[in-house]
Amino acid sequence: RDLFGIAQTGTGKTAAFVLPILQHLAKTKPAGKRPVRALILAPTRELAVQIGDSIAAYGRHFDLRHTVILGGVGAGGQIKALERGIDIVVATPGRLLDHAQSGYMKFNEITHFVLDEADRMFDMGFIKDVRKIIGKLPKQRQTMLFSATMPTDIAALAAEILIKPERIEVTPAVMTVEKIEQQVYFVDQNAKRALLDKLLADPAFARVIVFTRTKHRANRVSQQIERAGIPTDALHGNKSQNARQRALDMFKAGKVRVLVATDIAARGIDVDGITHVINYDLPEVPEQYVHRIGRTARAGAGGRAIAFCDDDERGLLKDIERIIRQRIPMAEPIALAQGVAASLERAERPRPPLQHRSRSGGSSSSAPHASSPSSSPSSRFQAPRVQNGSPSDARPSNLPSVNSSSQEARPPRASRRRRYRGARTS
Repeated sequence: RDLFGIAQTGTGKTAAFVLPILQHLAKTKPAGKRPVRALILAPTRELAVQIGDSIAAYGRHFDLRHTVILGGVGAGGQIKALERGIDIVVATPGRLLDHAQSGYMKFNEITHFVLDEADRMFDMGFIKDVRKIIGKLPKQRQTMLFSATMPTDIAALAAEILIKPERIEVTPAVMTVEKIEQQVYFVDQNAKRALLDKLLADPAFARVIVFTRTKHRANRVSQQIERAGIPTDALHGNKSQNARQRALDMFKAGKVRVLVATDIAARGIDVDGITHVINYDLPEVPEQYVHRIGRTARAGAGGRAIAFCDDDERGLLKDIERIIRQRIPMAEPIALAQGVAASLERAERPRPPLQHRSRSGGSSSSAPHASSPSSSPSSRFQAPRVQNGSPSDARPSNLPSVNSSSQEARPPRASRRRRYRGARTS
């Protein structure tokens, strides 16, 4: 039967399709040169490599061959593997089509086809290449489509390529892993680096992924952490595949304590013992938040996810909270060094009084809200009253802190919040 699998990240989808494929292929061994009988498509090189590693581990006692085909590296070894004969191919779409056009990749004897992380294929613009590959496959085959989310595009694709599929939905795709402790710091953009340094000074942050929105920022944040004497590396699309794999291998081996990455690492990164995920920048696509924090608390373990939210990211935070159907708790206040701008609190900034035109033609001003903060400078750095066991008494200090009241830090202006427009590539 064709299969439509929906499950959040970290629930074992790779084993769910690799184990049965290995069992099916091991029952029959074609005579002569081995044709490709199973094809697994992945959206990123890192995920493709990880699936290949899983096949090697799960199938080490089977007489089956597999290879990983991806861009960013030389094609010679991939061509030799295809010419020698391969049972299972794991590939990214672009490089696979290159080999198909060159005549090295044959599709006519494929019996099992897996489209993994199908929603990410849409996000990364690979769906046209995917459709070309599907058009080359035999009509008689088993097709398995896996996705962590269920947008309308995925539903349409499933209806197009699956025949009377068995649908298995493990958990709602928008729900985050229950064992992840989530927190948010409301902090000015220019104070994020100081806050990150403060957090990483805690040895409990033993293996950390820091997510940024752009490649350039990933490099800058990585350099900042390196200057603090913490082993770190960056992972993003501007690096060669060898450099990306080296950074990931060093992180897995524990030689790198902090990996700074773009959303290229939001999926397909399965590293044991990741203690913390830090969203230095909130993602523009709220579903990506679920995938990012899913790098921790895998296979039943626990973990912490920390988000930095500046004033312009409030709208993104609301979108995320709507997707995960819960309010992310505020973290405990942290004092930063002198001269660093104070951070924000969850409450909206006060707006200037509105001018109302009366029916008689006159105008009147609405009075400020009774709960507006005091204009006294001494209230600027007091800790807010927070629920869930957070300190509720004012903290007398002349040090600015994250998650402290700071409405007077900057004059109010109409609609400070904005939505980021235009997705940036990873």
